[in-house]
Amino acid sequence: METPVIIPIHDPLITPLHSAQDAVAGSDVQSMDLTPEQQEPVSEDWLDELASGLSEHGWMSLDVGSRLGANLLAALKQEVQILDRTDAMKKAGIGRGSDLVRDRSVRRDKIAWLQGITAPQAALFEFFESIRQGLNQRLFLGLKRFETHYATYHSGDFYKQHLDSFKGRASRVVSLVLYLNEDWQAADGGALQVFNRDNDQEVCGTVLPEAGRMALFMSEEIPHEVLPANRTRYSLACWFRQDEVPLPLQV
Repeated sequence: METPVIIPIHDPLITPLHSAQDAVAGSDVQSMDLTPEQQEPVSEDWLDELASGLSEHGWMSLDVGSRLGANLLAALKQEVQILDRTDAMKKAGIGRGSDLVRDRSVRRDKIAWLQGITAPQAALFEFFESIRQGLNQRLFLGLKRFETHYATYHSGDFYKQHLDSFKGRASRVVSLVLYLNEDWQAADGGALQVFNRDNDQEVCGTVLPEAGRMALFMSEEIPHEVLPANRTRYSLACWFRQDEVPLPLQV
């Protein structure tokens, strides 16, 4: 039985303080009801569905609101709203480390990395870990860990067509996006547009960023873009990776 590996990555934007809530926003945070709800379990059949969608089409979109629960989705949205309001999010870039470039003509969102140190994040990490193990068992992907961040797109923000990983890099293998926006309409913009993996000019799907909606796709294969938002848009991005665990943070 493989040992779950969930680790923080460099440049943390949330630091452990006196409590998990203090780590997000100090006195601004409101207590959220995380009492367990009647939720659908992460079943073997559901994991079969994820693996089938990825293997056949390279991507899929589905509603996971009933699996995560309204309370958890609301708590995650509250965290990212507070981070946004307190300027704790950083402008996102392209690449990593010394190769990072912040090109505002390509992407304009702001991000904050999660470390699993609050109750909502810990619950979300359990869900992601179930997916990691389930995909490994079914598709033999060798996923060793995952990383995840909040993303905020303000009105006018976008992310032009791109792949989440360079082919052959064997780092980010599967991408996941979870949306946190209630009452989102097509006129609000900000949709995820997915392109054919064999023809990056052919749109094969459009996903509205509605609360509880999740998109899953192969990082090296599926071109995608975020269309310009017409209102503030909140989401979580997660990548399941094959590379080894980096050195732990010194906090």
